[in-house]
Amino acid sequence: MKTIKLATVMIVAGLATGCASTSDIDNLQSQIDELKTQISSASSDAASAQSSAAEAAARAAAAEAAANRAAQYAQETNSKLDRMFKKSMMK
Repeated sequence: MKTIKLATVMIVAGLATGCASTSDIDNLQSQIDELKTQISSASSDAASAQSSAAEAAARAAAAEAAANRAAQYAQETNSKLDRMFKKSMMK
């Protein structure tokens, strides 16, 4: 997709300038090289962000599992305390 956009920009630039001199072509080439560098940088930033998001999702899932276990333990403890209280009231 990016290649198509880049090619479109190059074609439009070529048609707009008409007959280009060598310096114009060199200028366009330097702009293309700069764009390639920016695209590469953006791609690596996106990959890094995706990796960080995946790590955050994994940590969130682990935290949710721990919270669920804690809630289950609390419920079990509450039930045991209720039974103990009822036994003490029966005596």
